[in-house]
Amino acid sequence: MASTPRPDFFLSIPKQQLASLPPAKFGGRIVVVDSRELALPALEHLRNAGLIGFDTETRPSFKKGTLNEVSLMQLSDHDVCYLFRINRIGFFPELISFLEDDTVTKVGLSVHDDFHNLHRLASFEPRGFIDLQGFVKQFRIADNSLSRIFAILFGQRISKGQRLTNWEAEHLSEAQQAYASLDAFACIKIYDCLHSGKFIPADSPYIQYPETDPASDDQSSGSALKQ
Repeated sequence: MASTPRPDFFLSIPKQQLASLPPAKFGGRIVVVDSRELALPALEHLRNAGLIGFDTETRPSFKKGTLNEVSLMQLSDHDVCYLFRINRIGFFPELISFLEDDTVTKVGLSVHDDFHNLHRLASFEPRGFIDLQGFVKQFRIADNSLSRIFAILFGQRISKGQRLTNWEAEHLSEAQQAYASLDAFACIKIYDCLHSGKFIPADSPYIQYPETDPASDDQSSGSALKQ
């Protein structure tokens, strides 16, 4: 029988263990939304879903001091992920209205970084959002990145190999689509797992104590924590 952990325990996965886990995959349907005609029925579908995973991607800049605008917004339910190509169709009123709709629960990670970047395109008041970085703390999860949180709960690794690719390419590759969709879907899966009450922190194999924190030297602050 496993011993009861000390009261000061927390959950964190060491970098080496994270790297050894099998890769996670998004098994749902992916829809690339590159026109207003496709966007409106997609938003209607998402409103009916009720619980949505949220993320954005920005074309990377390799020039100091240069920040590009949001290229892609991922909105996923449990079965379908819609990839809204913001660089093609804009941050249009119906999409803004969806983000401001407090009747639709939207789950993301470090969402204030996304909001900050989206505010460069248009002013809006996001409502109905749950930020996993704060939500997971009540379950003793100390890690802040999506990949680490997902690994602690599901024993799978979210690959970040596509993060620095060109999100404004003429056509998004299958690898880019899969990566972007998984990031949004993972937010729903994490929320569902924790909200269900079935996850017991004291039973996790990733219990750590303050004197043995494995992540203290390899987690950074800011938007990098989304990864």
